[in-house]
Formats: sequence, structure tokens, C-alpha cells
Amino acid sequence: MGCSSCSSGGCSTDKSSGCGGGCKTGGCNKMNSFDWLSNMDLPVDQKFRIVEVRFKNGNKGFFRNTQHFDLYTGDAVVVEAQNGYHLGHVSLQGELVRLQMLKKNVIEENENILNILRIASEKDIEKFKETQARNLPTMFRARQIIGEQSLPMKLSDVEFQADNTKATFYYSAENRIDFRELIKILASEFKIRVEMRQISLREEAGRLGGIGVCGRELCCSTWLTDFKSVTTTAARYQNLSLNPAKLSGQCGRLKCCLNYELDTYIEAVKDFPNIEKPLKTKQGNVSLKKTDIFKKIMWFGYENDSNWHPLTIERVKEIMELNEKGIIPETLAQIETGQVSAEAKKAKEIATEKGAIQALDKKLKNREKKNLKTEKPKTSKNHPNKNNKQHPPRNNK
Repeated sequence: MGCSSCSSGGCSTDKSSGCGGGCKTGGCNKMNSFDWLSNMDLPVDQKFRIVEVRFKNGNKGFFRNTQHFDLYTGDAVVVEAQNGYHLGHVSLQGELVRLQMLKKNVIEENENILNILRIASEKDIEKFKETQARNLPTMFRARQIIGEQSLPMKLSDVEFQADNTKATFYYSAENRIDFRELIKILASEFKIRVEMRQISLREEAGRLGGIGVCGRELCCSTWLTDFKSVTTTAARYQNLSLNPAKLSGQCGRLKCCLNYELDTYIEAVKDFPNIEKPLKTKQGNVSLKKTDIFKKIMWFGYENDSNWHPLTIERVKEIMELNEKGIIPETLAQIETGQVSAEAKKAKEIATEKGAIQALDKKLKNREKKNLKTEKPKTSKNHPNKNNKQHPPRNNK
């Protein structure tokens, strides 16, 4: 597979880097894994002889390198298939394959692991491109046939085997489908062996691809392979609005990313008290309105009041203990005096600084006034009043 679609800018002509003239980051290949052990040289007799091979739309499988081919990540290889052969690209090799097999519970002695036949030649690649060119026309024609048969199923993809003798039809359906008659029609129409494979809606979205609301390519089409169940409980823990339009992905199911930060939220919620009933005050009962998990603040409000009042976790626990002992505080405002938030501290500091500045200004103004008063008599002595007429001295004869 070429590097023309690589957006990472990490391509190199050095084959040891991975893509057979390829990409150091593995960004050229969908669902590719970065081989961070590729630069470690091991003795030939200690190399792990099982290779992970990638096929269309990220479908992967394990194959034995029994003939000791010198393979690199991204190399096209011809592998054994059921009643024929198929062409794929090496996605992972070495000790990382052993770790992947442990992760997927595949034992090394498994007899179902097939062999790599040869490194693909130019002729193999040309024939493979010819067979792949049949995928779209076959899919469109197969959809017409499904519509004629009135089968409640959705055909999402078709993949031809490299030897052009078999095709796999991927479909999704809510219920079980009887497609025995459909297989006969498809086999006679395209002169091939037909395999029908049902996939989930999440797998279908991963095969089709797309852009999520986050602006990035879908996780299921780039790196996510294990689809775990997602429930609305994950949204409740994260204080998200239970709006199906916002919580659903392109597959129509709940977004897989709801599970990404769920463990962090569950760990943070452990510090919060369990509010089973409203808190009692003499002004009235207050109920929980909102919880800010990471600021550790709980917002309460009176029954007939639209204002919400923030309380810290510690203060809420104290009030609950007082209510259990039969002690009822006066008002929620009195309760809030025990809480000093960061914003309140900052406002208090600003008010103190303003008061100090105003006091200093007042002191300076008073000092200037005193100085002016002491200077006025001096100016009167030095500068006589012009209005006062000066008479010449009399000559007393």
C-alpha cells in the first residue's frame, strides 16, 4: 500500500522503518500498529515466526512464516485461504505479535493458523487490483437482488478473494435472515463461491468510516477493535443530558467514547455522599440539583426557589450528620458561611485591596489639605494686598 494517503508526514524510503518505502508512524495503513520493537535485532533462531497480516478495512489475521521470509511492515504477501489464496499486507511482526495473540487468546500451537505462501510479486498485485475493482459493481448489483427478494437486511461491503474464486458479503440485520435462496442467486450471477457474514452496526460504521462530532475520524475505523457495551449509566455518571441525538454515534448506538473517561468519573464520585432525601433547614427543605464532580461542589435549591446554592462535600456531610441528630440549621445562607470557595476568597482579597487603596488615597488627600493650610499665611506676608492703599508718611512740622 502506497504512502500517498499518509497525513503524518513521516514517510521514508527506508524499508526497515515499516511501510515498504513507507511510514514510520504507521499512519498510511488503516488500523495499523506502531512497531516500537522494530529496531531491536534478535538472533534468527529467536525470531517469532507468526506474523499479523492486514486485509481490507482493517480485517486482520495471524499467519506462520514457515519459509523464513525477510518481511517488513507493509509488505504485500500471499497467504493461504480456504480453497485458495488471498493477498494482504504485513501489519505487525516480532514479539508484538506474541503480545497480540495473548490479548486475543490465540495459542501459538493453534492448527487453524495458516501459512504465508510467498511475498507478492507484481503479477499477484495486478491480479489483486483487478479483483478489487469488482467490489463496488458487485455490491450495487447484490443490493438490487436483495431488494427484489424483499429481505430485511442491509449490505454494507463486499470483499473478493485475491484468487477471484470467492467473495464475502458483509451485511447487518436486526433479526435472523434466511438467505439460502439469495446465496444461490448470487453464486449464479457472479460465478463465485459466496460467504455471507453478519456484522454489528458498530462494525459496519467502522468499515464505512466517517468523521465524528469531535472533528476526528471515527475511532472504530482507525484504532478501536474491541467494542464494549455502552449503557446510559455511563452518561449519568458524567452528568450528561440523556438526549439520544447527542449520545448516539453514526452507527445509531451509544458512542463508544462514553466509556473512555468513565473510570475516572467513577473514582471521583466515591467521595460524594449519597443524597437519598432532601436536607432540612428551618427555612425549608433543599434538594440536590447538580453535582460538579471535579470541583467537588454540590448545588442545592429550595422547593419554590429558582436559585441554586453551592456547598462543599464536607459541609454537606456535616449537615447530614446534624439532620440525623435532629438538629436543623436556620437557613441555607447560614450553612453557606461554612463554605469558602476559591471565587469567594478571590473576591474578598480584591475587596480588601480596594479598601486599602481607598484608605491610602483618603490619607494622602488629608495630608495635602494640611500642607495647603500651613502655606497660606506665608504667602499673605510676602505678597501684600493690592486693594490696600498705602499713604505717604506725613511731615509733622
